[in-house]
Amino acid sequence: MSEKKDIKDNDAVKEQEENVEQASELSLDEEEIKALCLEHVCPKCDVMGEARDERLRVMAESENLKKRLERETDELKKFATESVVSDLLPVLDNLDLALAHSQNLDQCKDFVTGVEMTRKIFLETLGKHGLEPVGNAGDEFDPNFHEAMGMAQDANLPENSIAQVMQRGYVLKGRVIRPAKVMVNKLS
Repeated sequence: MSEKKDIKDNDAVKEQEENVEQASELSLDEEEIKALCLEHVCPKCDVMGEARDERLRVMAESENLKKRLERETDELKKFATESVVSDLLPVLDNLDLALAHSQNLDQCKDFVTGVEMTRKIFLETLGKHGLEPVGNAGDEFDPNFHEAMGMAQDANLPENSIAQVMQRGYVLKGRVIRPAKVMVNKLS
């Protein structure tokens, strides 16, 4: 019979321990509740809201990164030919020089025609890839596209216009790859 009493006493002790655990669960402070929430996420606590906000922030950052990489890739594709085109500009300069020096010579008439045709085809080909020449005599001086090498006086041209082009400039898809070197007209 004493065994039955010991079992009943053990059951009573277990019941008291469970009551103490339940009482201690009810008297948890704020930090203990947050710790329990982290272990067993409950949808109504602040920790869940913070986790959701953090997730949204990370998703937004990821989307921004994706957009930035797309923009940079498009920019890279757009200007991938810039170095090649820049290396070809001296060829255009030499063709222009050949035309300038042989323009008035009758002996070079056929040669001039061939060089003009070559230059025209070369410019058209580069134009298909977005290259545009800038800097013509009479245009208004724009420091974004022109580099002033000096001043000139020409009564036939307006003030602050290009009097003479010393070296043609070029723009590739809106970006200046070489500014035109010009003489700027100053009347006074």
